[in-house]
Amino acid sequence: MKKIVVAIDGFSSCGKSTMAKDLAREVGYIYIDTGAMYRAVSLYALRHNLMNEETIDEVALQKEITKIEITFRPNEQGHSETFLNEENVEKQIRTLEVANGASRVSTLKFVREHLVALQREMGKGKGVVMDGRDIGTVVFPDAELKIFLTASPEVRAERRFEELKQKGMEQPFEEVLSNLKERDFRDQNRKESPLKQAEDALLLDNSTLTLQEQTDWLLARFQEKTK
Repeated sequence: MKKIVVAIDGFSSCGKSTMAKDLAREVGYIYIDTGAMYRAVSLYALRHNLMNEETIDEVALQKEITKIEITFRPNEQGHSETFLNEENVEKQIRTLEVANGASRVSTLKFVREHLVALQREMGKGKGVVMDGRDIGTVVFPDAELKIFLTASPEVRAERRFEELKQKGMEQPFEEVLSNLKERDFRDQNRKESPLKQAEDALLLDNSTLTLQEQTDWLLARFQEKTK
């Protein structure tokens, strides 16, 4: 069976990471969470006072960008976790503040160029599943299997609300929904690599799908491309 690159793009809180992780585990591929990489940059900027709720010190962040090392390592359960300069920041990057910051730093050309270079290096040997906002359009435009995942804003906000609640970081639902819509707008309207469906990507709206139905659909598409 030939190895391929699987690119999964889509809106925030669609379950892209869950879909990508499940497929990678099922077929023995490497999973790369590109969204976590932008969150790590956001966390770094927040920690070093390079960003607040209103502004980003772009000049200072650009000088620091090459100091930001992001890697992924499996935990005891075999799940990939994010490390920022050798520190496990998997929990810290999942807050609303960091997520909102991630969609802001992702609009900066030098941030995207730095992370895209890292992502291409990680996937050059193929046998990877990568999810994000521009994997099929920018990072790997020649990926053999491209998926564009979507769901209604309300469904996505409810999923995010429950995820935060389970992690002990509960936020009011209306705040989660508002944050999600703001991120959607920035992702679709940013100048650098805006979120859009690649022409050859398969569209999947999982608003009403069960996790098993989604998994079965994706595995069937993967088998079609690799047989």
